Amino acid sequence: MNRIQKITGLAAALGTFLLLAGCGAKEQSGQETPTARQFETEMDENLIAVGFSQVGAESDWRAANTESIQSALTPENGFYLIYEDAQQKQENQFKAIRNFILQEVDYIVLSPIVETGWDTVLQEAKDAGIPVILVDRMAQVDEELYACWIGADFESEGRRAGEWLEQYLKEQGRADEEIHIVTLQGTLDSSAQLGRTKGFAEVMRKHDNWDMLEMRDADFTQAKGQEVMEALLQKYDDIDVVVSENDNMAFGAVDAIHEAGRSCGPDGDITILSFDAVNAAFDAMLSGEINVSFECNPLHGPKLQEIIHALNDGKSVDKIQYMEETYFDTSMDLEELRKTRAY
Repeated sequence: MNRIQKITGLAAALGTFLLLAGCGAKEQSGQETPTARQFETEMDENLIAVGFSQVGAESDWRAANTESIQSALTPENGFYLIYEDAQQKQENQFKAIRNFILQEVDYIVLSPIVETGWDTVLQEAKDAGIPVILVDRMAQVDEELYACWIGADFESEGRRAGEWLEQYLKEQGRADEEIHIVTLQGTLDSSAQLGRTKGFAEVMRKHDNWDMLEMRDADFTQAKGQEVMEALLQKYDDIDVVVSENDNMAFGAVDAIHEAGRSCGPDGDITILSFDAVNAAFDAMLSGEINVSFECNPLHGPKLQEIIHALNDGKSVDKIQYMEETYFDTSMDLEELRKTRAY
């Protein structure tokens, strides 16, 4: 049985299961689950088969990342993409990768939910001769188990946030004041959480007057961000700065701050630093709710497409590939800047 027969055969079994289940199932991304007929009509021996295991759909950033990859890895560009939404569960990613191996895909693209626990399943992919490309989040494994990684320099993002706060407090005449900070952390042990926490801490150590009151996991979601911020506001009445490790948690924090009768943003009493710089963050800055958002570029699709074509042609690629990023704050012409943005 060749690769195409195996993929379409497994897909036929999937199609039968879906018919028995009532069909019409949808992934969280909004895409319909592929049916057997879609596999049979869309698959072509000349297409590069790619299995993509995504973290989930927990944030606006994640949705943009998924859309970018799906838009790049199309039949028109020479690819057949099999997409799996892990719904924030590592065990779902293990299952997805093993299914990709059974289907004999050409490449596996993985955005790991957390950094640890991947040695066994990635060794299985290597033993099957399938290159793995990590996107967004890193995995703590031997470098031989993946072809390359594409993503953000999360530590640099965290340092940039600390340096921005240094300058902002100086401009506000508050450089020598005692500054009370809380951090809404993303999913613990994820690359973004680890890097942003570490980078900000490097700058914070230079300032004896910066007091980190507490850091709490808010899992990168708006609902959890609001819940955690409500608890922090009840516990502390002297919060000056909120560092939110993504935009969605920041939106939840803003809601909690307003409900508590407090104010935030450039004209408020709580400064909010956020990460990702999705479109909704521009709305929040323009409405004066958050002060700054540090870009984490989710548009990995074009770079991923380029890397897979290079690998397929037998070329070597850089092991680490950072996306270009910047930051945006309320001192800028945000309306004009947003016109240049794709997410």
